[in-house]
Amino acid sequence: MGNISSIKISVKKRMMTPDGERMLDVDTEIGGGKFICLVGHSGSGKSTLLRILAGLATPEEGSIRADDEVWFDSNLKINVCPQKRDVGYMFQDLALFPNMNIEENIRFAQRIKDISKVEELLTIFGLKNLAWQSINKLSGGQKQRVALARALASNPRLLMLDEPLSAVDEDMRANLQSEILKAHRYLGATTVMVTHNMQEARKMSDQIIRIKNGKLVECDESHCTCPQ
Repeated sequence: MGNISSIKISVKKRMMTPDGERMLDVDTEIGGGKFICLVGHSGSGKSTLLRILAGLATPEEGSIRADDEVWFDSNLKINVCPQKRDVGYMFQDLALFPNMNIEENIRFAQRIKDISKVEELLTIFGLKNLAWQSINKLSGGQKQRVALARALASNPRLLMLDEPLSAVDEDMRANLQSEILKAHRYLGATTVMVTHNMQEARKMSDQIIRIKNGKLVECDESHCTCPQ
């Protein structure tokens, strides 16, 4: 499958927040090949939208279309599984396998096993000399890099990052921002990152989608399709 030119999203989903039940109601389009940041406070719906895009959560109604492919359509009863959407997902808690070393974690994510690809990712993220190291012995920054490499291992058309920098200090944050942009350029596909940090979003992204109380609000970019 080739790279995605655009993804059209029009979905509604009930979600539980610290302030009670709320409806996520999003109608927008994201550009293929771009670095997009979903920005908003905790409970706004940004992580829920990311999970919906990845096929890990199901809306009550609506549709998602990646070019001519229908990923979800409530009327047509279509809901394509994450594997067939061809996405790479980096969870907020990283979700690395503690019983596997670095290389095994990366290799596990490959649909078609290719050790040369694993070695390339190890080199890109400065992990080659640690390939056999246990996950439990890694620093926070090293774990972040392993999770990024694993998300890239299947060569996805869409890379999803759920607050990848939420648990790191400011010095490490700057380094990992560079690592994430390196991953985006390496993949040459669309990247969607959740963050609550607007300054970070402005620094890293081509397009910002801001969510408040489940709805899109103003965006900083003129090409963003939030309602006026």
